[in-house]
Amino acid sequence: MSRLFTTIEIATPGRGFQEITTELQRAVTQSAAVAGLCHVFLRHTSASLLITENADPGVRRDLERFISRLAPDGDPSHVHTLEGPDDMPAHIRSVLTCSELTLPVREGRLALGTWQGAYLWEHRHRPHRRRLDVTIIAL
Repeated sequence: MSRLFTTIEIATPGRGFQEITTELQRAVTQSAAVAGLCHVFLRHTSASLLITENADPGVRRDLERFISRLAPDGDPSHVHTLEGPDDMPAHIRSVLTCSELTLPVREGRLALGTWQGAYLWEHRHRPHRRRLDVTIIAL
């Protein structure tokens, strides 16, 4: 069993989705893993990771609208507002979603479904540089 550990940095333009499938596949290819697991951990508390449809951007727009109703910016009940009206909602969004993914690797490729992609979901309005710790475990 072999392992590869790398850190990927993703620049986000602000709130929204950044597909990271290509970057993760690059790490899998670098590892030379034929079969195994790709584990991704996001080292931030105001963004998320997810797997969702990559064919129709309407899915991501609908996800953003849905979570905006659950965690609206500027909610007067929030105490934690040090960095602006999107500060606490960004933390709520990340708690409701996830900060890590584990993807299977088969035949040297991420074993995603036909319409699946891996995404970093930025919850803050301003741009950020997000760090992902990626571990590939080859079986």
